[in-house]
Amino acid sequence: MYNAVEAHQMKAISQDVLGGPEVLKQVWMNRPRAGVGEILVRVHAAGVNPLDWKTRAAGLFLGRPPFILGWDVSGVVEAVGVGVTLFRPGDEVFGMPRLPHQAGAYAEYLAAPARHFARKPAGIDHVHAAALPLASLTAWQAMTETANVQPGQRVLIHGAAGGVGHVAVQIAKALGAQVIGTASGPKHTFLRKLGADELIDYTTVAFEKVASEVDVVIDPIGEDYGPRSLQLLRPGGTLVSLPHPAEDRLVPQAAERGIRAGYLLVEPDHAGLQAISDLVQSGRLRAKVGTVLPLAEAAEAHRLGQTGHTTGKIVLAVGA
Repeated sequence: MYNAVEAHQMKAISQDVLGGPEVLKQVWMNRPRAGVGEILVRVHAAGVNPLDWKTRAAGLFLGRPPFILGWDVSGVVEAVGVGVTLFRPGDEVFGMPRLPHQAGAYAEYLAAPARHFARKPAGIDHVHAAALPLASLTAWQAMTETANVQPGQRVLIHGAAGGVGHVAVQIAKALGAQVIGTASGPKHTFLRKLGADELIDYTTVAFEKVASEVDVVIDPIGEDYGPRSLQLLRPGGTLVSLPHPAEDRLVPQAAERGIRAGYLLVEPDHAGLQAISDLVQSGRLRAKVGTVLPLAEAAEAHRLGQTGHTTGKIVLAVGA
């Protein structure tokens, strides 16, 4: 029987306190509405990222709960708000809306500015589209806007088989760079298929001992990787740190060596998403999805992601 209350509600994953994966609970709540300049998206899939579990545990940009995690999303436009001409109901879209504010991708519906989305690349499903936005926009903005990577330059990507790393390898190759990747030995075959030119098994050798004359370093790991990476960058090179704003501590040390360094926080970017879509449709970029779980198993997705041993992305399947 038709239920008028359920018709205006949705399932979502929320939390009332900060903590481990167990704080994530499935709840019923009112569906959002598309405001001025916004679209309402019926979510089909949501990507899971390190930013998600760091926010779950520490609040980061969202502060104290309750809140709904998730920024990577792919789905179908359900409704458009006043002033939106970019999309219409029924369009398939993907995006990374509202970062660093709450987007709420771990839910059946999401409302956000229209220009935080682009049309989903043709030829891939929602699961693979949801694996792309945060990782690909991070790599795209790091290399095209921050580092201005040029053909022939040497780009070192740490954690090259991870969610950001494996996308960054492909984008660097699309930009004409020579790509060096750090990853454990069993992941090297996967990375060679993506086009990596040189691979370093960080479990057996210190990367700074074997890599040299590097123009750009993309560092999603942090800790001591930043200072060690400065040793192999050329004067005039660029170190882009992704894990935490504390990485800005390297700026003075880098400047002494004639190196540019800093922390990058990815931003919603309609034009960047369109560029990513073009790379996908031309066959130069694909997302590796390692695990797909239903929305109700978001806590398990976080547990798995926090092991640090996944290849590619974890995605939550939200709707049909």
